[in-house]
Amino acid sequence: MKALKTTLMAGTALAAMSVAAQAQDVACPIKVGVLHSLSGTMAISETTLKDTMLMLVDQQNEKGGVLGCELEAVVVDPASDWPLFAEKARELLTVSEVDVIFGNWTSVSRKSVLPVIEELNGLLFYPVQYEGEESSKNVFYTGAAPNQQAIPATDYFLEELGVEKFALLGTDYVYPRTTNNILESYLQSKGIAAEDIFVNYTPFGHSDWSRIVADVVALGSDGKKVGVISTINGDANIGFYKELAAAGISADDIPVVAFSVGEEELTGLDTSDLVGHLAAWNYFQSADSDINEEWVTSWKERMGDERVTNDPMEAHYIGFNMWVNAVESAGTTDVDAVREAMYGQEFPNLTGGTAVMGVNHHLAKPVLIGEITEDGQFDIVSETDPVPGDAWTDFLPASAVLKSDWKDLGCGMYNTETETCVQIKSNY
Repeated sequence: MKALKTTLMAGTALAAMSVAAQAQDVACPIKVGVLHSLSGTMAISETTLKDTMLMLVDQQNEKGGVLGCELEAVVVDPASDWPLFAEKARELLTVSEVDVIFGNWTSVSRKSVLPVIEELNGLLFYPVQYEGEESSKNVFYTGAAPNQQAIPATDYFLEELGVEKFALLGTDYVYPRTTNNILESYLQSKGIAAEDIFVNYTPFGHSDWSRIVADVVALGSDGKKVGVISTINGDANIGFYKELAAAGISADDIPVVAFSVGEEELTGLDTSDLVGHLAAWNYFQSADSDINEEWVTSWKERMGDERVTNDPMEAHYIGFNMWVNAVESAGTTDVDAVREAMYGQEFPNLTGGTAVMGVNHHLAKPVLIGEITEDGQFDIVSETDPVPGDAWTDFLPASAVLKSDWKDLGCGMYNTETETCVQIKSNY
């Protein structure tokens, strides 16, 4: 009898949700596309983001869904294959008919997806730090722009650690190359000579780091303090850090600050030799706040005690909840209406304080720098007030005159000198 009563109650609730959805002309279920690599070189980082989205969808359904509809996650695997990302995005929008997509990690995968999203007027929430120099009306960038990660990390090296020479090591694709172009310009504006900046790129999955590490050590042969800024991505980080340890290089000797290494990546490493090396993000699992404690507890209860949280997870957490609130505010999942409702959206971030969505489709978030600890976590050694994300850097001449304002100007590339909206073709 109890089981029958429960079934009837569930049926009544679903019927009520369906009536509410029909009243607002919303098709149930509302479909959420999940576009993350579950195989290939980027699976080490992206699988966790798929798991995060499934958890967020389940949690929202437990609250009653959105606009009287249950949410349904539609998961695809682009397999770390950049052209396949575009195919899978098209499949999500045209075959599965998703209302929104949460996905991508690398910028090359995002650049692959971008033409499809814009052609079909989809909506993408992109959760990972990136190089900036882009502003699409169809993308909300919930990860860090360079002024929210790369520039503050460089300042920390200059001001706190006294680094005098810089090795900029990256994986060979758009994010590291553009970020390092910005950093070279920024470092030279700070008085660092061009010959004191060593730049090197390696392919995805690179494993032989002996020569490159030797080159970094040689950079400090004159006694000047050397620091590494790492935009190495994916499983190549494992070999890089192992080679540092094999060469006997500690954080006191040559500190490394990484932009793509978080708690998840450290689970595959022996961190005993990495203590003191750094990462720059907008969130760490070790953040001391009640809301983060609740988030971490929920995650571990669902996934197991060995599973960690990280920055791109928080970006999905913020972006997803802002999207839910925007849909509820707009009363529809229509992309144009939801976009308008996103401007000024606020949602608590996990470090304390509030994330705010700007008219340039970037969040205002704090910048954190953490030291690796023996248990694979980070000791937060620096934290800023919330920093609004810049779509266009101040440190490249062609970009310094641009701003993005999709709300009032309806333009992602507004030239402040000519007061015109321009279109800049991507070089990638």
